[in-house]
Amino acid sequence: MNVISNIKVDGAPMGGLGDGEAIWHADMTYIDTPPMAAILHALELPPSGGDTYWANMYLAYEVLPADLKQRIKGRKAIHDASYNSAGQMRKGYKEVTDARQAPGAHHRLVRMHPETEPAMSLLGRRRNSYILGVSLDESEALLDELWAHATQPQFTFRQEWREGMCSFGINRLHAAPAR
Repeated sequence: MNVISNIKVDGAPMGGLGDGEAIWHADMTYIDTPPMAAILHALELPPSGGDTYWANMYLAYEVLPADLKQRIKGRKAIHDASYNSAGQMRKGYKEVTDARQAPGAHHRLVRMHPETEPAMSLLGRRRNSYILGVSLDESEALLDELWAHATQPQFTFRQEWREGMCSFGINRLHAAPAR
């Protein structure tokens, strides 16, 4: 369980991601077995902002152009463990200067749901991601293309929070704008 908050206590943010914006990410894909879902529960809300955006990675993959599906078929990417979704370096890690050397789990870019079996894209986080087996330039270009596709408005949903509300996402990217 993680506390996500923009409240500061004695000048330090009490939440695990600080008090800034969380960029597009899928939770904990930097570990070998990431959680299947994320549940967010609004205990307290700022006067404005703080909404969460979810991206449907099943739908994004379903309509991915055939040539792009072919280019990522069977490929894996590094899911960087050194930075969190707010872009802050995690304790015990050092700056990554070459995405090919980033610490973290290696996951297939296309993943099947274990029970219902539709395919989805698994992107994790953009920073320091690298597609194994291709040049760094090719990996960067391909990841940029995949991220641009997956975060288009037709694949996203804006969660407008009310106190006490819960939101649940299964293997979907999500982000929260600055509060």
